[in-house]
Amino acid sequence: MAQSLQEYADWLANRDDLIWPVAPELVTPKATPFLKPLRGITAVTFSVYGTLLHISDGYLLFDHEQQLRMQIALDKTIKEFNMWNSMSRKPGAPWEYMLSQYRNLLEDQQISQKVPKGEKPEINSVELWKQLIVRLQKNEYTFDESFYGSLDEFSLKVAYFFHASLQGQQPMPEALATLSQLSARGKKVALFADAQPFTLVHVLRGLSSQGTLPPLAELFTQECFCLSYREGVRKPSASLYEKMIDRFEQLNISPQEILHVGTRIHDDLAVAKRFGIKTALFAGDSLSMRASKEEVRDPDLKPDRLITNLSQLAEILD
Repeated sequence: MAQSLQEYADWLANRDDLIWPVAPELVTPKATPFLKPLRGITAVTFSVYGTLLHISDGYLLFDHEQQLRMQIALDKTIKEFNMWNSMSRKPGAPWEYMLSQYRNLLEDQQISQKVPKGEKPEINSVELWKQLIVRLQKNEYTFDESFYGSLDEFSLKVAYFFHASLQGQQPMPEALATLSQLSARGKKVALFADAQPFTLVHVLRGLSSQGTLPPLAELFTQECFCLSYREGVRKPSASLYEKMIDRFEQLNISPQEILHVGTRIHDDLAVAKRFGIKTALFAGDSLSMRASKEEVRDPDLKPDRLITNLSQLAEILD
């Protein structure tokens, strides 16, 4: 029976023949927390990259401007999945040919997706790798279905491996303790994030490094998750916020009862604020925070609260 992505990720982590990138040292911006209690909050949503997870470069990348980073990640992926024998024999290193193919498909996804005017389309890394694999299959490429599963399952694992080879990540301090405490207090906790099909595995693996994970249903209200890859659009697309609000309204929770935690004002927290959602700027990671002094002071943009450590949410919601 094929491994789940979680099982596959655990298997990779236990191998001693692979070297993974690590996230740089966490640098906290200079900021003064504003922790005045917020009344009437029954649900808390979180962005993922830069908020629950500290990641190299501050956010999840599909392509990196440093070619060496792409070279290493693609070279590892080609070797791991034995792709070279089914690739076209063109001059240059295998990774160079794969990079050209990868970037062409990435551009195709960016320009071909049809979304309403003003919306920002999301890239699906798994679909991108699936297209690359299908091209290889035309040159007699095969993979072990008993281990990796179907084409869709295999594409998911390849995408996970590539991104793990491109960017290092680790959980933010107090992430698991904070989520557990909020859930224990009866708050509905959900992910509202720009994300990929492997993002939840990123989150769970990160949290599990901080302690024993409770059952997923005890940690999160999964029916309220709103993840960009599922919806086809990413922040700051208004429809993404509308869908998140609709899911909470199914539980009789209004926007005013939701606190959204993130690191970007202009294309996340400010949009949430326009929909009546309460907001908390997480100033805990210089790499991911996008918030100017002018935005923090602007009455139309400024977040309701500012935290420098996730654990401070307990004080705000006490």
